[in-house]
Amino acid sequence: MTDTLTRPGALAASGHPLVRPDAAKHLTDEQVEELGRELDAVRDDILAKRGATDAAYIRRVIKLQRSLEFAGRGTLLFSKYKPAWFAGTAMLSLAKILENMEIGHNVLHGQWDWMRDPDIHSTTWEWDFVTPARSWQHTHNDLHHRWTNVIGKDRDIGYNLLRMDPDQPWRPFNLGNPLYNAVLAPVFEWGIALYDLEIPEYKEGLKSKEAMNRDLKAVGVKVVKQFSKDYAATPAVAMLTGSGKQALYGTLAANAIRNFWAHAVIFCGHFPDGTDTFTEEEVDGETRGDWYVRQMIGSANISGSKLMHFLTGNLSHQIEHHCFPDLPSNRYAEVAVRVREICTRYKLPYTTGPLPKQVGSTWAKIFKLALPPRKAKTATA
Repeated sequence: MTDTLTRPGALAASGHPLVRPDAAKHLTDEQVEELGRELDAVRDDILAKRGATDAAYIRRVIKLQRSLEFAGRGTLLFSKYKPAWFAGTAMLSLAKILENMEIGHNVLHGQWDWMRDPDIHSTTWEWDFVTPARSWQHTHNDLHHRWTNVIGKDRDIGYNLLRMDPDQPWRPFNLGNPLYNAVLAPVFEWGIALYDLEIPEYKEGLKSKEAMNRDLKAVGVKVVKQFSKDYAATPAVAMLTGSGKQALYGTLAANAIRNFWAHAVIFCGHFPDGTDTFTEEEVDGETRGDWYVRQMIGSANISGSKLMHFLTGNLSHQIEHHCFPDLPSNRYAEVAVRVREICTRYKLPYTTGPLPKQVGSTWAKIFKLALPPRKAKTATA
C-alpha cells in the first residue's frame, strides 16, 4: 500500500473523477485538492514525530504477545484441571488476537519498516494465520486498499461468498447469506486462506497455473506449520501430564475465539450503515484528494476504550488506517481527531459507533441482502 500511496502517476494531478460520489458532490475540485493537502500535512506531521517511542511501543507489544503465548501454552500442559484450561485458553486466545491484529496486520502493511529491524519488517514477518503473509499482502494491501469498496474491483466486498451491496446482482445462492457468514466467523482464517488463492481469478484466466501452483504450495506449507504448532506439538507435550486431549481443545478454542474477534472487527470496517461503495466511473480520473474522500466515506470506525482499540489492532480507526495505512497504528487515535475535524469542516460523513451497533448493522445488511431486490411498482394510469 505504501507503493500505491507514493507511486507517481497512479492518481490524476488535477481535475475530478468522471462521477464524484454523492456524499462529496457538493465539493469543488479546488476544495477536494485542498482537503488532500490538509490530509497530506497530517501524515507528514506524524512522520516527523515518529521515532524511538513508537519503536519501543511495538517491541513492548511483541514482548507481551510472546509472553502470553508462552504462558498460555505452558498452562495448557496442565489443562486436565479446569482452571488451567480456562487460564491457558484465555492467554493463548489473547496472544493470537494481538499477533493478528496489532502486530501481524500492521507489520505486514509496512508500518514499522522504517525501524530497519529485519525481525519486524513487512518482507520477513510471517503471522499466526493460515494464509501465508505474502498472499494476504497481495489481496489486501495491493488490491483491497487500492480499490477500496469499488464494486467489481474490490473482492473484499463479500469475499466472493456474501452479497454485501445492493449493486451486486442477486442470485438464489445469496439466500444463504446469514448462514454462510455464521459458518465463516469461527473459521475466518481458513476462509481468508481460500479467498487469497484467488480461485475465481484463476477460473477467469486472470491468474496463471504457475501462480496458482505456487500459492497452493505456500498455503500447504503454512497449514502444516499451523497444525504442527497448535494441534500436534502442544497437545503432544501435554500428554506427559495426561492433558493432551484438553490441550487440543484449548488450542482449537483459542483459534476459534481469535477468528470470531477478527471477523467481527474486519466486517465492521466497511459494511455498517453509512459506508459507501463506488462505481468504476467514480474512480476514473480520481485525484489524491478524491482518493482520500473515497477512503473516508467507504470506511467505518468503532468507538470505545483504549483497550478495545488495542485489541482491534487499532483497526477500530479504520478510516484513518485507510487514509494512512503505512503510519504506525499507535498513532491512529491522535490522527482520528484531526481527520474527523476535516470531515466535519468539509461536510463529509464520518461513520463511527460502538462495537455492538456496528456488528448489528453489518448483520442486518447481511440478512437484508440475502433477499432479492424488490421490483419497482409500475405506475398505473
